[in-house]
Amino acid sequence: MGIEVSAFAGKDRSLAGFVLSGRWPATTREWTQFLAIAVRFAAMPGLLPTTTVFRAIEELPDEPQPDTVGLVTAAGPVLGEGAPRPGQFAEPQPAALLVLHPPSETRPSTPESEGVASGCVLLPGVPHLGLDHRAGWVEAEADGTVTQLLSRVGVDLTIDPDVAVLATLCA
Repeated sequence: MGIEVSAFAGKDRSLAGFVLSGRWPATTREWTQFLAIAVRFAAMPGLLPTTTVFRAIEELPDEPQPDTVGLVTAAGPVLGEGAPRPGQFAEPQPAALLVLHPPSETRPSTPESEGVASGCVLLPGVPHLGLDHRAGWVEAEADGTVTQLLSRVGVDLTIDPDVAVLATLCA
């Protein structure tokens, strides 16, 4: 069974999250592919006003469609009023935590790219049980072109600023 993704907007018409149907992403690769979809939405002008943290939750929306499995919802901006606090997602720890950067807050990895948004997904592990931290990174232009896609298993939580911020929220 495949994974279906639908974006939804909040009252202010900014990106509020995604409805996942069919099943949850099961691998680092599938979560990174989901991230690519999310970053494409973040690249749309005006849809994401500032860098925002999103988390996977197993709650269903009101009046869910058949096969809906859960949501990936905006948890707040990375900085400022309404930002999640360190440790806020420690209990229960989400299956995935994401940060999305709009084009105004992304420096493209290639100079010819324009209107690039970016994002990172952290899949928290339990290292003392042999379950490594996993992560994925994506850059995409407003036309949907993915300019960078990378995923890793066994991630050092200190090597990337996005991963470090997301890990702090889960600590």
